[in-house]
Amino acid sequence: MASCKETVGNHPSLLFVHGPIIVGAGPSGLSVSACLKNNGVPSLILERSDCLASLWHQRTYDRLKLHLPKHLCELPLFGFPENFPKYPTKHQFLSYINSYAAHFSIVPRFKQEVKRAEFDSKIGFWRVQTQDCEYISKWIVVATGENAEPMIPEIAGIERFEGDLVHASGYCRGSDFGNKRVLVVGCGNSGMEVSLDLCSHNAIPYLVVRNTVHILPKDMFGFSTFGIAVSLLKWLPLRLVDKFLLLMAQFTLGNTDKLGLRRPKTGPIELKNATGKTPVLDVGTLSQIKSGKIKVMEGVKEITRNGAKFMDGQEEEFDSIIFATGYKSNVPSWLKGSDFFTEVGMPRTPFPNSWKGQNGLYAGGFTRRGLLGTASDALNIARDITNQWRTSTDSKCSNSHFTPQRYP
Repeated sequence: MASCKETVGNHPSLLFVHGPIIVGAGPSGLSVSACLKNNGVPSLILERSDCLASLWHQRTYDRLKLHLPKHLCELPLFGFPENFPKYPTKHQFLSYINSYAAHFSIVPRFKQEVKRAEFDSKIGFWRVQTQDCEYISKWIVVATGENAEPMIPEIAGIERFEGDLVHASGYCRGSDFGNKRVLVVGCGNSGMEVSLDLCSHNAIPYLVVRNTVHILPKDMFGFSTFGIAVSLLKWLPLRLVDKFLLLMAQFTLGNTDKLGLRRPKTGPIELKNATGKTPVLDVGTLSQIKSGKIKVMEGVKEITRNGAKFMDGQEEEFDSIIFATGYKSNVPSWLKGSDFFTEVGMPRTPFPNSWKGQNGLYAGGFTRRGLLGTASDALNIARDITNQWRTSTDSKCSNSHFTPQRYP
């Protein structure tokens, strides 16, 4: 698969990779590798952590379940076990990921953090540098995803807070916060579920809702709300589907505006397609808000030594603050010399054409469509690289085609 030159002094060795280099061993990277292998094309996955799907393994809370039915979250060529429930748990999903890698004999190189990747026009190859090696390939697949790094907003006074500050990526379970007053900043799916989990363990959660938010029932008529929307979109215009979803939400959940949860003017599916903002699928949080066990607050104006001041003038004391404020891409920090990604690390070309750049650059898992988009990207990337692999005169790479050496 590759040829290597020994390390000289403190300089990293050179490793020539016959197939593509895939950066990231999450669902996107594994999917691309599996699809390539199914086509007879080898690949090398570089992963900065020491495990598969590190976001799921290390940065998710215990009660997490897939928000969509398992048939909409399957990776290509290998389905979930039949005995898994409709909405697999975090641990079941990780079991599936491990089985997926084992089935396709995918063995990433762990603890290989990509420091820099750049296309070298002099040799016509990508040069990918980690802390101890330089890898060279004709293709690179960026599969680090939209959620590589936690985001914490800049709020006045945050450095003064004497309680515990934690991002949702570091939150495990509500039992760690029993009987404590906890401010949850962020009202997406994570913020809603963390608040519910806290409430279930006798904590006193306050939920900050700064912007408008769509809340939909997780199921309608015994079927997944999102699954129904996907089916309807095959036959009906998007705006008509959005109107149906909002009508059903009003019927099952009531008027959320009265609870401080104002809906956007744009429909839930249209908004997700335009901005990537996913509607909240209610798993029981709304009933706790209605009962008063979870208190909805306006935006935070300032963090104080013992709590927070809010935009409406209220001030409350808290033992802990949890930021369920999402994640961001880290691509701009290491991918150089390409304008395919924006300054915030997302492809400039919108879905469904966001998977392919220039000079053998590909992007997997940047569709804002979760695991559904992951599968679509993987199939497209594998098909495109396979066509090149089979027709290129370089498809049978050997040392006679390229001799590793240090480049200044």
